[in-house]
Amino acid sequence: MPITELPALRGYLLAKPGTTEELPFGPDALVFKVLGKMFAIVSWQATPLSISLKCDPNLALLLRDTYAAVTPGYHLNKRLWNSVRLDGEVPGDEVEEMIDASYELVVKGLTKAQKAQLGA
Repeated sequence: MPITELPALRGYLLAKPGTTEELPFGPDALVFKVLGKMFAIVSWQATPLSISLKCDPNLALLLRDTYAAVTPGYHLNKRLWNSVRLDGEVPGDEVEEMIDASYELVVKGLTKAQKAQLGA
């Protein structure tokens, strides 16, 4: 199943160590957190699906220039977050790399104790 479908996307996100899924902003936005810190927000009722991911500011600009489906983060810090429309324009492996990078950015900002809890 491609990452552009909700079951595969959720599975990929939830496979990350320490990840939980919540609905803190209402029923339309699935929020994925690592030890309480957001790294992904999925607009799961949108067609096509959309995911917002934390990103290095320079890479965020490059991705926006490369893909029309990548835009500044919706209702987020536009410098640090991108929203990605999962319509197939961005290849699945690239979406997975964006997810991995977002997760790693958040883990990098965790305390030593939290990192130890993750085994990071």
